[in-house]
Amino acid sequence: MSTPVNVAVVGLGAFGQKHLDALALIDDANIHSVGHSRIGIAEEMAAKYGVTSATAPTIAAFDDFAALLAQPDLDAVILATPTHMHHDQTIQALRAGKHVMVEIPMADNLSGVQEIVDVQQETGLIAMGGHTRRFNPSHQYVHHKITAGEFNIQQMDVQTYFFRRTNMNALGQPRSWADHLLWHHAAHTVDLFQYQTGEKIVQANAIQGPKHPELGIAMDMSIQLRTETGKICTLSLSFNNDGPLGTFFRYIGDTGTYIARYDDLFTGKEEPIDVSKVDVSMNGIELQDREFVSAIRENREPNSSVAQVLPCYIVLDALQQQLDY
Repeated sequence: MSTPVNVAVVGLGAFGQKHLDALALIDDANIHSVGHSRIGIAEEMAAKYGVTSATAPTIAAFDDFAALLAQPDLDAVILATPTHMHHDQTIQALRAGKHVMVEIPMADNLSGVQEIVDVQQETGLIAMGGHTRRFNPSHQYVHHKITAGEFNIQQMDVQTYFFRRTNMNALGQPRSWADHLLWHHAAHTVDLFQYQTGEKIVQANAIQGPKHPELGIAMDMSIQLRTETGKICTLSLSFNNDGPLGTFFRYIGDTGTYIARYDDLFTGKEEPIDVSKVDVSMNGIELQDREFVSAIRENREPNSSVAQVLPCYIVLDALQQQLDY
């Protein structure tokens, strides 16, 4: 494929805009069209990013997902829509012959994720989950140490903390759907733990605190994981934390300790590690999108393909069953 990959971004909240910013930096990608449930927002974002296409030479803004998919020169879609829409829209896009990257979680149940994997295999198209932690330079640095045989994980301690007692998105704007500690935020760590260790999780335990009376979701959760060789992970999650926000990782290994705070990496003694040369960017979303576009152009399975991240959702399903019981 010599021409740029034509990509549509659907869902234009905080993360949809992060993907638009990222695609604008990728020479092999063209922001072809945008979609949102409210056409005014779609038109505003299309104008902001100068979105045009052969089929819509002025502004390629859509509030109808089927109409967006019907564009003949559209190659791929990135779905940054609410969680409950991910499964159906991914299946719809694959059936329409479009490559798909769907934000995490791919679905909020295992059967939905399995159907996505099945349809991807049936169509042969590129389908990728938005498991960004695989691409953050800080975690890439640790992964390279592991694959080089210079570091082996003994334990990961992870904190995922937000202050979100009302239904707001990352831009501080009200939203119509509720986030979830297990199927969204824990998914990042469960997948990363299996990816970094290269091992299957064979034991998983979870407990949760009271559910929010209006949102209907647990606001605090604790998860324990163990791989087949005994590597362990302890994950604490909260929407009640009124303090430093975000996800913080401590890798405890046989040759040292690493602390990852987003794209910054430190030793266990808080000595900074330069990860600026790990990849072509320090932006995990951009690196994720570059992988998606490259996989389409090279017709290969991407890192974080839907098949590769399926084991994460198997674990999440087991944890959900524990919590329901």
